[in-house]
Amino acid sequence: MDRVWYVAYGSNLSSRRFRCYVAGGRPEGGARTYVGCRDRTEPLEDAPVDVPGAVYFGGASRVWGGGIATYDPHARGSLAGRAYLLTVGQLADVVAQETRTPVEAALDLGRMHPATGRLHLGPGRYRTLVRVGARRGIPLVTLAADHERDVAAPSAAYLRTMAAGLRESRGWPPAIVGRYLAALAGARPRWTPSAITDLARVAA
Repeated sequence: MDRVWYVAYGSNLSSRRFRCYVAGGRPEGGARTYVGCRDRTEPLEDAPVDVPGAVYFGGASRVWGGGIATYDPHARGSLAGRAYLLTVGQLADVVAQETRTPVEAALDLGRMHPATGRLHLGPGRYRTLVRVGARRGIPLVTLAADHERDVAAPSAAYLRTMAAGLRESRGWPPAIVGRYLAALAGARPRWTPSAITDLARVAA
């Protein structure tokens, strides 16, 4: 296997933001510059995908301020994701940047637990790689947390980036984006559907 779908559900819903992981750079509204992948080839394609489970906002991001999207595979519901078709080497480098480890190691997906479809990479928010299905016979994988929920409201810049990605990948109008994001745990009471709808209108 040399290809894998990486499922984004937070700020990487925006292809412009995800490009910083692949080609390097600093996302608009973010406070970190990314080194990029060793192979900076653009993803072969991307597609909207729906994944069982749920997303919540939690923690305290050093890049965006406020809570960040975190995947809970045990929760009821469905998350609106965006799958990017990468090489396994690119996935390894994306995961390294997500986990703030050096972009130099290989990633052996064969180590995923055959029953649970999980590969634990260590303690932390994005340290568990989870297989969430397949598309055209190619695995869909994403990152999940390995700890209890710690909800916290996200920043405007973070929500704006997510909104841009949802509009771009799914063609959702601002009102639908606002309802979806406001329904995620951690968004309220700070963020209402109407407030996020306003952010989505100017997201690009």
